[in-house]
Amino acid sequence: MNDVELGSITEEKDLGVIIANNLLVAKHCAYAYLKANKTLGMIKRTVVSRDIRILLNLYKSLVRPHLEYCSPAWSPHYQKDKQLLEKVQHRFTRLFPDLKKLCYNDRLQRLGLWSLEERRNRPDLLEVYKLKAGLSNISLETFFERSLDSRTRGHSWKILKNRS
Repeated sequence: MNDVELGSITEEKDLGVIIANNLLVAKHCAYAYLKANKTLGMIKRTVVSRDIRILLNLYKSLVRPHLEYCSPAWSPHYQKDKQLLEKVQHRFTRLFPDLKKLCYNDRLQRLGLWSLEERRNRPDLLEVYKLKAGLSNISLETFFERSLDSRTRGHSWKILKNRS
């Protein structure tokens, strides 16, 4: 460009999201994990109280935003990336002495939290609902087609993702 050779890069950070040249999100997941884990460690070291309300508010306002920022753009699909992000919430739920012996799902239920994967799926499901209900300017057929499967089980609104 203007007699200057442009260099090649493997990743770029744009609006806080790391985009790799192969479009994998592993680097961003690792980056989000490190930031959230550091923040959780700081909370654990500095906050003496183990009151559930206090720690939940701190977690929701300081830690979870690192794990969910702009997640529709980079939502992980590899299990290793999903588990890496979920490790931060695992660690948070183990901060409470009376919940340590419970399994992760029971701890989430007691604290009134959803798994991070469920939280990432919710906006996608809401958008599909808006498309189906006609509450969006985009038609459902842009992204999906109705299944013509005539089996007796299920419901009539089975949809399939359009293939590219």
